[in-house]
Amino acid sequence: MSRPDAGGTGVDFEALPVVGGAGGPELGRQSGPRFDGDVSELPDRACWALQNLLTNRYLTKTDQPQLWSWVQDHRTQLAVRLSELDLRLRIVDELDVVFVEQADYDSPWGRKLLRREPLNTYDSILALHLAKLMRAARDEHVVISREDIHELFAGVHNDTDRDRSAFDRRIDEAIEKLERIKLLGRSGDDETSYIISPVITAVMTASIVTDLQHQFERLQRAAGTRNDSGDRTEGNASAEGEHDIDAE
Repeated sequence: MSRPDAGGTGVDFEALPVVGGAGGPELGRQSGPRFDGDVSELPDRACWALQNLLTNRYLTKTDQPQLWSWVQDHRTQLAVRLSELDLRLRIVDELDVVFVEQADYDSPWGRKLLRREPLNTYDSILALHLAKLMRAARDEHVVISREDIHELFAGVHNDTDRDRSAFDRRIDEAIEKLERIKLLGRSGDDETSYIISPVITAVMTASIVTDLQHQFERLQRAAGTRNDSGDRTEGNASAEGEHDIDAE
């Protein structure tokens, strides 16, 4: 039975819909269907945020402020939708960065949905070193030269390597890869200096760093073995493989 309000206006306030409130952003559409057959229950902005989370390695407040705000507004609903796909929503507030990572568990029915370009061993080792430099510096702006980057690989190379130019080319390709995924950026107009993105400390999780550190140490040991025995092929063979810093 409807009850008028105490002021006698005759308005049934209990029958009015609840808007917003402590439960978080309101579900439902903010406009009409986006396309023929659209049955989404999420607001348009939540849908667009979800699409961008699935197609970008990460989003930042600085570079994508609108998407960042939509993720913050709908983070609970986005986390639920991603969890249904065995994905985790990771928001690193201190760095203003958000990204999606693949959950890992044993099931014959589960499928890996994140199909991003993987990082090979040289890409991954470079990312490892840059993450360690960034953490040690405790600064948002760390600049490193191309020459210094090449020096980071000194432990996996020695004078018995039969093709130094190929080795250097692999390192340059790793630099280009990390530029493409925006973990490295050019320092102004200087083509030989780079700024390390602070985002790297977020996407390089502890388990990834540990795994890559072990791999780098194996390469160092292989290089030492080659140096002692004169074998010139084992080190290059050991340096093959692919890794995805988003998959952990």
